[in-house]
Parts: sequence; structure tokens; C-alpha cells
Amino acid sequence: MKLLTGYNKLMGKVNQFVGYFLALLLLIMTILITWQVFARFVVGSPLTFSEEIARFIMIWLTMLGSAYALRKGTLISLDVLLEFGGKTVGAILKYIIPIISILFALILIIYGFQLTGMVSYQTAPSTRVSMMWPMLALPVSGIVIVLNSISLLIDQIVGKEEKKA
Repeated sequence: MKLLTGYNKLMGKVNQFVGYFLALLLLIMTILITWQVFARFVVGSPLTFSEEIARFIMIWLTMLGSAYALRKGTLISLDVLLEFGGKTVGAILKYIIPIISILFALILIIYGFQLTGMVSYQTAPSTRVSMMWPMLALPVSGIVIVLNSISLLIDQIVGKEEKKA
């Protein structure tokens, strides 16, 4: 039982880091887009790279943010299913949802790494950055989804054990 709770504590730290990373990405994207608007409408000369970088950051925010939201329980589809399913269905879904999430994440990891490898030689038009970097968001978020789904399952197991004691 200590191993399970230790894992969840470690995942709490990992998710805290992911949360700070997401906040940093959002800050960078906000600055880039604000500067882009300023450069376009005030200076009259738009930046050539800011839209591309903002797009890449948005990919990371979306993918990693969904993995983060899974652990926090803030994905709307999960709330709706649990709320309207009743107690029995809700109890079953609390085990099934993380398992389905793990299966989906394994697809993200496997095909994400394949896609990352396939596009690694390609470069973005404006920044000349390897397309590997935006595509790496797929397998990385898949890994975080697997880790967070395991954490959700542990929450269920530890919660059941605590109720028995």
C-alpha cells in the first residue's frame, strides 16, 4: 500500500512540474501573439516566426494539458458520464475509464514515436525547426496519460482499502 501511495505522491510532483510547464508555455504563447499583433498593426511589419511557434506551443498545450486534466478530473466527458450513470455505473466507470485511457495513450505513444521519427528530417518553413519537436507532444502526452491513469486506478484501490479498514 505504501508503494501505491508513494507512486501517487511522485505523480503529484510530476503533475506539478507539468502544470508549471504548461503555464510557462501559455505565457510564451501569449507574449508571442501579443508581439505579433503589435508588430503587424503598429509597426506594420509582422513577424515571420511567431505564428509558427505559437502553433507548436498550442499543440503541446492541448496534448499535455489533456493529460494534466485527466489526473485533476477536469475533463468534462468524465464528469458527465460519472454524474448521469448512477452509483453502480459510476463505480464501474471509475475503473474502466483509466483502463480505456491507458489503451488510447498506448496508441498515442506507439504511433506518436513513429510519426515523430517520420517527420524528424522535415523542418518548419519559418523557423527551420525540426518537425520532430511539435510531434513529440503526442508520445510525451501519451506517457503522462498512462502515468496519470495508473494514478487514478491507485486512487480507487487505496480508497477501497481505506473504507474497509
